[in-house]
Formats: sequence, structure tokens, C-alpha cells
Amino acid sequence: MSIGKNQVNDDDILRLKNMLIVLDEQKHIWAKTSSDNHIEIFEKIKKNLMHISKDWVSLAAKHKGILASDPLIGEEWMSGPYALMSACNAFIKTFTDLKNNNSIINLKTRELDNGQLSVNVVPSSIWDRLILSGVTAEVWMQPEVNRNNLNNYVAKHLKTPISGRKGKVALVLGAGNISSIAPLDCFQKLFLENQVVLLKLNPVNDYLFEHLNFVLDPLISIGVLQITKGDGKIGQYLTQHKLIDEIHITGSSKTHNKIVWGHEKINVKEKKENPIINSKRITSELGAVCPTIVVPGPWSKADIQYQADNIATQKMHNAGYNCIACQILILPKKWECKTKLLNSLKGILQKTNRVDYYPGSKERLKEFRDNSYELTPINKGSMDACLINDLKSESNDWHELNEVFAPALSLYEIEQEDPTRYLKKAIAYSNEKLYGTLGANIIIHPRTIRKIGAENFEKIIQELRYGTISINGWSALGFLLSQCPWGAFPGHTLEDIQSGIGTVHNTLMLSNTQRSIVKAPWRPFPRGLLSGQFSMLPKPPWFISNKRQDKIGLLLTKFEYKRSWLKIPRIFVNALLG
Repeated sequence: MSIGKNQVNDDDILRLKNMLIVLDEQKHIWAKTSSDNHIEIFEKIKKNLMHISKDWVSLAAKHKGILASDPLIGEEWMSGPYALMSACNAFIKTFTDLKNNNSIINLKTRELDNGQLSVNVVPSSIWDRLILSGVTAEVWMQPEVNRNNLNNYVAKHLKTPISGRKGKVALVLGAGNISSIAPLDCFQKLFLENQVVLLKLNPVNDYLFEHLNFVLDPLISIGVLQITKGDGKIGQYLTQHKLIDEIHITGSSKTHNKIVWGHEKINVKEKKENPIINSKRITSELGAVCPTIVVPGPWSKADIQYQADNIATQKMHNAGYNCIACQILILPKKWECKTKLLNSLKGILQKTNRVDYYPGSKERLKEFRDNSYELTPINKGSMDACLINDLKSESNDWHELNEVFAPALSLYEIEQEDPTRYLKKAIAYSNEKLYGTLGANIIIHPRTIRKIGAENFEKIIQELRYGTISINGWSALGFLLSQCPWGAFPGHTLEDIQSGIGTVHNTLMLSNTQRSIVKAPWRPFPRGLLSGQFSMLPKPPWFISNKRQDKIGLLLTKFEYKRSWLKIPRIFVNALLG
């Protein structure tokens, strides 16, 4: 498959050529740039971001159909300016630690029972313990990494002598759903791989073109980043361009297939029989059919309501247009709380007021309907807020193999009451039947963990092959916590790409990572504290029902811009009122 001039007009070709020439001239210079310069760049980006953040959020909310008075604007704060601002801070800390030669001292580790090394990444400061009280994150390394050689797997790209470094030009194909994805993907190439970047924005959110140019000007002005808009033809043209050395994409496996093989719909057998059309190194994050496993246990009425809110958020955050959205809810068939949990979930979903803003949603929902055996629409007036499909009696495996990327959810029940056996069955089902390995969630009562045994519970989840696993939270927290490497479980190939190859974010610059384990409090403050849970985290601001998430999102972004003890009380008061 060749990409010819007839598909891209001459003006665009000239414009893109000039951009690539600028990048090509700077690539080796950038690779030799010192870390001191990187810290200065991040500080400038933070300043620009704070200046324009309100406009950024307002524009994104408008395009997603969120009213100016709706607390859901908080989603745009948290997944936009806040995520980018906190990542800048994390990179500044890492580069400062590397400069002072104490990065390894700051990495707390432990060994799992199988000998695997785990690196504690959150909390890493007093601010983490205050803002995300009770939330923890570990990165489990691949088997070849241990305490003695860990230093070899930290900031590997910086260990090459400056005189010997050579740069590359990377093409980043941005995502259209979450506004911080594109700049964060650029950071991966720029700061972890020493590559200059041409960012091609997704047409769905290229309304942020001017905002991103302003925020990222410290990189653009020195010629190491260029940003362009354009349709699929522009993207195809760039993937084949001789000055592009590497490609990173956040998107769908269909787009990935088109880049590598020339066709969106091509199966594994056909890939093995046909040559690739693009041999450039390509890394990717491509979504999945993500499961949420509900483990039976002694849940109270308040627990049921809170975790229903948690599950509803996993499905309907950003109107369901998340690669990490829950798509299969796994439940114990005979559990006494099952029906109450489902009723609470349906009640919350019925109150959601979202717009199907992402292109192709109607077609994907129709395909979901057509392949469903027992469908329950959750109505919001004359519209469906969400579709729920019951897999209990269904032989069609379409829902297990296709990411719907829309407000739709499937239920799968397991007939096992013992929590240990149930959890093992749920993990086996997720590993063997569901497409992709991006993220998985386990919702489990602390008393049930004690019943299983903490060590045994950890052994069991070692079998769950996903890039991010969340316990009592949502694996999207692994996206928000930029210290965590974000991507698929390692091992995918171009022939069987699933959720992609490689990771992004990873502000600690760890290599040879396997997965991130994120844990959140079982109950919110103050109810959790009254039951002996040591956490000051109220209802999380990312919950779709949080009535103050817009205010909290703004306050958190301001806090990340300039951290101060004086800003903590307002954040905490609004969090309590959420």
C-alpha cells in the first residue's frame, strides 16, 4: 500500500515537510540536552498551563456537551490540566533526583513471594499522603530485575554518554477522548527516549490545537516538538514519511493494523501470511475489554451504594469513551448482595446525563445491541443512558472480543460462593476470554481479603495478566498517577497486538516493568475511619456523582502548580461536601 500525493494536497505536504525538517535538524541536539534544561522546560510548561487551564477545560466541556454549571466539568480538570500538571511535577522530581544521584535511594522495594521485585511509587511524598490519603501504587518489575541490578533499569536512556547519543524523529498520533493523553505521550518520546516529536492531533479534539501550542511552546520554540491537525490521510502520509523514525499511537487496534499491515480488518493468520507495509518501530496503547471483578463478601448497605458509584464511574466517566472503561462486570451468581448492587448501579446510571459525542458511537451501540442476547436499556427520559447486556445465557462471544467504546456494559456471572475459588475462576475467565490486557479491577471487602489471607490474595492476583490492576479503585488511577507505567501487560506482538506494545507516563523512568498495582480505600472518610480504616479520602473527585468535582479539579490543579499547606483546607472541605 503506497501513500501518494493524490491523497494529501500540496500545501499540506509542504507544511509537514517543513515541520519535519525542523525536527530532523534538532534531533541529535535534543538527545544531548542536559537534565537541567528539562527541569526548566517543565517549569515553563506549568506556568503556561496554569494561565490557560480554565479556557482549556471550558472548551473541552463545550465540545463534550457538558454544561458550564455541571459538576462533571471536573472530569475535564482531572483528566486534562491536573493530569498534565502533576506529571510535570513528577518529572521535575525525577530529574532532580537523577541530578543529585539519589534516585535509587528514593525507590522503596520489596520482594513478592515468587521473587519478583516490587517498587513502591505512591505515596512518595507528604502531599500524596494528604491529597490521595490511603491510595497506594506499586510497580511490579519483570523477573530479570532485582534489588542488585535495579539501578540498570532506571533512566536507561540517560546512561549513554552525551557524546554518544543519537536522536530520532517520532510521530505521535494523539487520542481524541482524553485531553492530556497527547501531551503525555509526547513526554514519553521526548524525555524518556530522547526523541523529537511531531504530534498529529486526533480530529475529535483538535479544538485544543491552539491551547496545546501555547502550553507546549517551551518545546516548540526550540524545535523539538511540532503539532499538526489533519484527517486520516494526513496520518497515513506521516506514518510512511522517510523522516519519521518511530511511531506511537493511542487509539484502536484497527488504526494500528492499517498503519502496519495496510488494512483495518486483518486477522492473526492473515498477518502471518502477508508482509508488513511499515517496518518502523511502533509503540501503542489500544484499549481492551476491561473487567471489573466483584468478590462476594459481607457488604453493608452503605458499601453497596459506594461501590455501585465506583462501578458506575468506571463505566460512565467521560460518557463511556475510555479505553479503560469497565466493559465486563463479573459477579457471583448466588451472592446475597448481587441484586441490591445491580439495582443501585442501575439507579446511578439512570441519573447520568451524558452526550454521545464520540464519532461512531451510534454504530458501535447498534452492533452491541445486535449481538446481545438479553438486553436492558437504562433509560434517561427518551434516551438510553447505558445499555446492559447479560452474558449468562449467551454463546456469542462478541462482547468478550470487542471493545465497544460507548456507554454499554455486559454482565457475566460465576456460580461459586467461596471467595478464593470464585476469584481464581474470574481471573481465569478474564485472562482466557477477554480481549486485551490494559486494565482490570477487583472490588473486595477487607474482611474477605483477611479470610483469603493477604499473602494468598497477592499470589492469586499475580495470575491476572493486565498492565494495571486496581484493588477497590479504578485502574484509570494508574493513568492519573504518572509514576505508574501505563500500557498493556508485556508480551504482545504486531501479529497479536491486543492492548499494544510499550508504556507511557512512567515518570520514574523504570524499564522492564510488568504491571502496576493500585489500591484505594474500601470506604470513604469519615465512614472508613469509624470502621478502623486509616484514610482521610472522602468520596473521590473522579466519581461521576461527586457534586464538587468541578471545584476540586480546579483547586487540585492550582495546588499542583504551586504546592502549599495553605491550599489544603479548601481542597479537603470541598472534598467532604462532594
